[in-house]
Amino acid sequence: MMTIKNRKMIMGTISAASVLVNSLFAAPVALAAEQPSVDAKAAFVIEDETDKVLVNQNGEEALGIASMTKMLSIYLILEAIEAGKLTWDKQITVSDYVYEVSQNYNFSNVPLRQDITYSVEELYQSALIYSANGSTIALAEALAGSEAKFVDLMKAQLDEWGVENYELYNATGLSNSDMPEEHLYPGASADGYNKMTARGVAMVADHLIDDYPEVLETTAVPEMTFQAGTSDEIMMHSYNLMLPGMFYYREGVDGLKTGTTLESGASFTGTAIQDDMRIITVVIGADESTKRFTETDRLMDYAFSTFEKTTVAAKGDAVSTQEPIAVAKGKQTEVGLVYNEDLVTVTEKGAEELALTTVFTPAEESLNEDGEIEAPIEKGTEVGSVAVTVEGDELGYLDGATSEDVKVAVASSVEKANIFVRGGRVVGDLFGKAWQTVSDFVGGFFD
Repeated sequence: MMTIKNRKMIMGTISAASVLVNSLFAAPVALAAEQPSVDAKAAFVIEDETDKVLVNQNGEEALGIASMTKMLSIYLILEAIEAGKLTWDKQITVSDYVYEVSQNYNFSNVPLRQDITYSVEELYQSALIYSANGSTIALAEALAGSEAKFVDLMKAQLDEWGVENYELYNATGLSNSDMPEEHLYPGASADGYNKMTARGVAMVADHLIDDYPEVLETTAVPEMTFQAGTSDEIMMHSYNLMLPGMFYYREGVDGLKTGTTLESGASFTGTAIQDDMRIITVVIGADESTKRFTETDRLMDYAFSTFEKTTVAAKGDAVSTQEPIAVAKGKQTEVGLVYNEDLVTVTEKGAEELALTTVFTPAEESLNEDGEIEAPIEKGTEVGSVAVTVEGDELGYLDGATSEDVKVAVASSVEKANIFVRGGRVVGDLFGKAWQTVSDFVGGFFD
């Protein structure tokens, strides 16, 4: 099934003749509903499978994100575990720096000791459920050797994803003014703090959920005991008050991460699933701690009551909006296209039909030296993609694109023509060009 995450940009030079723009066809697709105004500095909502933006309120301004930073830190830890650089049962000894932070009860923390070790899994759970800052730094040091080097990894990951307009100084989201000066990121000012746009936060959450969906097994936990059965055990209650048993419980919510500092205000990245549609919501800078949840609830009400996923075309359906594509050296000189995956998009419930436009872009590997698709070619061979654009869609997609890419294949096999047929076409082309030249020459006398 097609999703926006697997959009591939075709690079290189392609002749104008190889890009075909369709006529319009009707489909029940619309994103015209008026989005709610959220009482916060910024808000952003996407549908997870397609990355369709459903709400964008000031989504491009870099704002303080506080402990929502930990979503990116956890992503790197899960990536390291997948790559074998860390294991869940690896034992970590707490550094002086981690110990100092973990003992500060002005922060979210589980108190850590230096005379015992902790598993990666324990620290991971406490970082996600209890937003434990000392645990997060311990994980960062275990992977990168120091928090500063870990921040460099965080920045590189954001750059790779195309996240723009951000500032990162640490793995936790704590303000620099709360940190020991000797542990500030090199060159950082004492009044700095982590910033990101609401769109950027949504991109981080989107990658975290898509690449490591198992993270939801932990973010969905309302409470857990840290160091259970020891004298150090402590009950960790999630700061996500929309989970089961919490004051703002909402069915379907299973994550994701809160954040609060004086500079950033109260923020929350939420996610919920309803009727087989998962959404990701971002609220940054609410002026009250509880308001981030009430505003998230409003956003979720809006998204689930207004939109639904729709399969506009199924795999194997003809791309009726495209003219057949030219085929070189074939028994047939052109061939039609079919969708090679389902075209799933987000539609407004009860929306009137709007027009879609498709633009075909061939894959470089399907072209010969002359930039043509060449016979022989088997039915079902993938030859490129079509970019589907919804007329009137102003919000676009998470990565900033305005179209949705869907892979396409040829609708039928085309055998290679024999040398006599190909030779006849060449001669015919030559005679055609010659006759056109003569016609143009004679016609010139009568101009």
